[in-house]
Amino acid sequence: METTLLLNTSMLLTLTIILMPILLSLLLTPHSTAFLTSLVPMTIFMYSGSESIISHSESKFITNFKIPFSLKIDQYSMMFFPIALFVTSSILQFALSYMASEPHITKFFFFLLMFLIAMLTLTIANNMFLLFIGSEGVGIMSFLLIGDDKAEQKPTQPHSKPSSTTELGMSASSKHSMPSLNNKHLTNPTSTLPQPNSNPPPSTIYPSSHTKICPIWPPSMTTRRHTTPNPSLCPTPLQHHSSCWNLPTHPHPPLLSTNQTALTLCLCLGALSTLFAATCALTQNDIKKIIAFSTSSQLGLMMVTIGLNLPQLAFFHISTHAFFKAMLFLCSGSIIHALNGEQDIRKMGSLQKVLPTTTTCLTIGNLALMGTPFLAGFYSKDLIIESLNTSYLNASALLLTLLATSFTATYSLRMTLLVQTSFPRMPTITPMNENTPTLINPITRLALGSIVAGLLITSYIPPTKTPPMTMPTLTKTTAIIITTLGIILALELSNLTHTLTQPKQTLSLNFSSMLGYYNSLTHRLTSLTLLHSGQKIASHLIDLSSYKKMGPEGIADLQLTATKTSTPLHTGLIKAYLGTFALSTFIILLSAH
Repeated sequence: METTLLLNTSMLLTLTIILMPILLSLLLTPHSTAFLTSLVPMTIFMYSGSESIISHSESKFITNFKIPFSLKIDQYSMMFFPIALFVTSSILQFALSYMASEPHITKFFFFLLMFLIAMLTLTIANNMFLLFIGSEGVGIMSFLLIGDDKAEQKPTQPHSKPSSTTELGMSASSKHSMPSLNNKHLTNPTSTLPQPNSNPPPSTIYPSSHTKICPIWPPSMTTRRHTTPNPSLCPTPLQHHSSCWNLPTHPHPPLLSTNQTALTLCLCLGALSTLFAATCALTQNDIKKIIAFSTSSQLGLMMVTIGLNLPQLAFFHISTHAFFKAMLFLCSGSIIHALNGEQDIRKMGSLQKVLPTTTTCLTIGNLALMGTPFLAGFYSKDLIIESLNTSYLNASALLLTLLATSFTATYSLRMTLLVQTSFPRMPTITPMNENTPTLINPITRLALGSIVAGLLITSYIPPTKTPPMTMPTLTKTTAIIITTLGIILALELSNLTHTLTQPKQTLSLNFSSMLGYYNSLTHRLTSLTLLHSGQKIASHLIDLSSYKKMGPEGIADLQLTATKTSTPLHTGLIKAYLGTFALSTFIILLSAH
């Protein structure tokens, strides 16, 4: 017994001595240490067999006023913690090189870590107080992170509109959820669910999440049009994925699962959002805007999954999508950094030779985004398409989602061809290299996650609902067929790009390039309507009226009044003359005295 204990102790001591340099090096990178630490509770929870662990506590910061805290540790939060920390660790390391010239880099790191804390609080919140703190913290810190560029103030102004819609949606949701859940004292929102016959109106539930996601608001993309590397790029993957957390987890699925109207609304609006964003991405030339619209399209696909009443599958897509979409954003940042701030894909080309690691990871990310077997995006995206094909719900939503899937392959391949192939179209004096480890290591780690994350998550998370196991061959291969059609379309568009013929301005081309006429309708049309109304009020109602009344029309009105008064007197009767004579005599006598 003593010999066995001595041997075990010696072996553990040997391993500890070997691990000490690694552990000491990790102390310099707290974000990496936090990621590795989060793997321990996740592993313990997975092998414990528990469904969830709930803890309650109260604080009395104010006399006679209790503030309850309730935390819920479940499968979703335990899986999301390592994923969020892994992506954040890569973003922070990438930002050290990407934002080396930024004067406020420390403040940016502070904002990003506060954003991460708010997002993680949102994932484990189990009462309305913490849910409110987490959601509002995510919204406020997103606004601060996107508007952190002090050099350009104008791009930050349009973000007030998505922020306003977010607050409107959250207010509407809170106004309904409090009384309907009998939740006035901020207790557990899932403990007192309404009966199935008391369905909450989806108009209050959906805006709180859909406006938080903001997938169809082009103003949320304005800061991505900066012509120089800027801090708004780095936190973008986290912002988008934290936006969609509310619907798959707390507290909406128990409410939505009993409300068919709300599910249908999520399904239809999610399908419209994913198609609209994918359509806008087809004709964009800014590499960051293409990836941003792609993210919005994928968030719409998650909303479609919520509409199918499959929240676990939506969470699965969030988890896999986080790896390759974060990698795509960082790859675009690396390319922009190498090209001295150039973001137009028409001015790139043949970067595969000068930036081999970055372009290889960019290709992996685009393939995962298209759902290529057997990358991370395939496991979740293929399941979503199969579930949608085998469901008996809205056929129009199915067609819109399939069309958006085809467009995803189109703009992904278009970006790959213009950025990596053909001849170089950038200035010859542009120095390019990728020798910075802090720039390449995060992208490489995310590329590894984009390859194996889907397999690992499907292996360790059993589905709550049995997926369809048998289906016709055409239904099974629909996703691959649609993606192939999108690739063929992208190749045809690439051939048209190199021709000398000028493309005609068609309605569909203008709809995509002008973002569905959103800016024209919401900004230009609104401004023109108000200005024309003001012009009519100022010129027609005030200026013209006053000029006419004070000018000839006013004099004519005065003469017309006197004429109308004296006209009845000219009748030729003796009474009129006698009355006039008597009145004149009376006036003369009065004036004489």
